[in-house]
Amino acid sequence: MDIAALREATPGCAHRVHLNNAGAALLSRRTLETMTGHLELEARIGGYEAATERLEAIEAVYTAIAELLGGRPEEVALFDNATHAWDAAFYSLAFRPGDRILTGRSEYGSNVLAYLQVAQRTGAEVVVVPNDAHGRLDTAALAALLDERVKLVGVSHVPTSGGLVNPAAEIGRITRRAGVPFLLDATQSVGQFPVDVQEIGCDMLTATGRKFLRGPRGTGFLWVRTGILDRLDPYVNETAASVWDGKRGFTWQPGARRFATWEMSYSNVLGLGSAVRQALDLGLDAIGERAVALGAALRERLAAVPGVRTYDLGLQRCAIVTAKVDGVPADEVKAALAGRGINVTTTAPEQSQFDTEDRGVHPLVRLSPHYYNTEEELDRAVGVLTGLARPAQPR
Repeated sequence: MDIAALREATPGCAHRVHLNNAGAALLSRRTLETMTGHLELEARIGGYEAATERLEAIEAVYTAIAELLGGRPEEVALFDNATHAWDAAFYSLAFRPGDRILTGRSEYGSNVLAYLQVAQRTGAEVVVVPNDAHGRLDTAALAALLDERVKLVGVSHVPTSGGLVNPAAEIGRITRRAGVPFLLDATQSVGQFPVDVQEIGCDMLTATGRKFLRGPRGTGFLWVRTGILDRLDPYVNETAASVWDGKRGFTWQPGARRFATWEMSYSNVLGLGSAVRQALDLGLDAIGERAVALGAALRERLAAVPGVRTYDLGLQRCAIVTAKVDGVPADEVKAALAGRGINVTTTAPEQSQFDTEDRGVHPLVRLSPHYYNTEEELDRAVGVLTGLARPAQPR
């Protein structure tokens, strides 16, 4: 990668150190111009007319996402965020009293709330699979829990609250053998390193555009394996999802688009497509290698600072790094970094309920570099934390 050129093509790099890519990464100029160009077209000729004129480019977004994931365009549906995409998949499953939903301790907070709601409504049970010795979902324990009561395994590939990478492919092998649907929340992994649905073996996958893909906010997508469609009943129906039969019935659209809605921001859709195509052009192997290496370098630097501790679990770790400065609240650390032009964020107990039950470490400072960041930027962030951890010496 030509890092200097990539940074030059990223306007935000000129005046900020952006270590909040797990929140929302910086748009490239290429993606920004794609979006503003479509808005200008809408302003000139009208929204419907602009969408019609750019129909081929809009359809190409589905193709790009399918290429990114190793699936097919008809298996992709677009949404305004990853949570709505995940909800569309999860709420299409039917649960009854005695059914079980298996998930892990690192599951994302919104997913947990949905599990709990459905459990209250239906009498299903939410079962948290324990972690293994490394903090990953214990696949042996998962396999032991799978029986006829289990109707779904739902797992976050990478949690919002740390650098853990769950063993998604092994989970996929186990669920395929058992014939149990596997819903993978890949919000923090897609765009950060290669994610291949065929290799993983999940049945449904959800992700966002705004994080490591470097797309705009207000974008998300769902991938659904064709073979699982007859087990899913979309919980929302409207004119884009189905075809009226002329009487009192309808048929679902083929493929994943039965889960989507008609209205969407085509400026955002085209921006997402631009970001996905840029990631494909750079290569996910190269992106993943650099992003993960920057995360490891940052984790190593922070672990060497007296008074700073890192909290990332797992055997394989990614570019998300969580840390705490002894005696300094996470919000104050974030504010100190912001005062030096460095973007980070913090974790929250309610975003990782099952992890909070287990470890009770949140809130933490979350730093998440991406491939366009530099080692010098990491050093700047570590320098600020070092200053907070060690009292200033009198002159």
